[in-house]
Amino acid sequence: MRDVLVVGDVNLDVLVRPERPIEHGTDVAAEIRQRPGGAGANVAVGLGRLGQSVTLAGCIGASGSAAVTDLISGAGVQLALRQVSGTRTGAIVAIIGPDGERSMASDRGSNLALVEADLPMELIAAHRHLHVSGYTLLDPRTRPAALIAVGRALRLGRTVSVDPASVGPLRRYGTALFLADIEGIDLLLPNSDEALTLSGLADVEGAASALADRFRVVAVTCGASGALWADQTGVHRRPAVARPDDVVDTTGAGDAFTAGFLAAWLTDPAPISCLDAGQQAASQAVTRWGAQ
Repeated sequence: MRDVLVVGDVNLDVLVRPERPIEHGTDVAAEIRQRPGGAGANVAVGLGRLGQSVTLAGCIGASGSAAVTDLISGAGVQLALRQVSGTRTGAIVAIIGPDGERSMASDRGSNLALVEADLPMELIAAHRHLHVSGYTLLDPRTRPAALIAVGRALRLGRTVSVDPASVGPLRRYGTALFLADIEGIDLLLPNSDEALTLSGLADVEGAASALADRFRVVAVTCGASGALWADQTGVHRRPAVARPDDVVDTTGAGDAFTAGFLAAWLTDPAPISCLDAGQQAASQAVTRWGAQ
């Protein structure tokens, strides 16, 4: 049996670092690079590099996808990706600020073609853990397939984790519906904004504790403030590892944390070791361009 099945997006990231703030109606010099990305692919690659046997399930465009898939498979990830004719592989443009934080515009492209047949029972049964990116749940076109996958994994007795993905789509989708969708999962991995939104509370520790009343473990990333673990026994907090001066690009930092955390959690679910493993993976991700 393989370790982890990841269900989520596969994208091409276009990373833009302007020399000065972008000005309306004129040019600004910038450093621009292309990197493979996508929340699902980022987590899968991170897990593969940490020695986990991992499979990535999703959809890609029928042409021009080799540059993306070659890097993913090169990290030891087994691919269960369906090529969708007449579509583009997903793409994201990230504008990176001086502090490494980014604003993004996304075109999910072929990722929106995911259907139940892409996630058959035998694929889920072949893995001991299922991880689902929230983007897949937050869109009505892919939600049915994601819900079926979660339901199948739970019926099989597999552990399941979900990353809420992004606070904007989460708010538009509705927190009550999202929480109902993921009822019964083992591990929720929000960032601080997502935890506050899902709980309706104003402080992160309170939000994590409230969410831990619904889920076995809640692990919240808090950027430069570190990360915390909440369960029925209480809250554990760990500081960030990366120094602000080391931050080049925060793209994919949350996905890196998820990969590091999951790799530790599947081996020995101790709060401090899991948080430290996630923080270490995130600290490495922010010192380079791109999520992978």
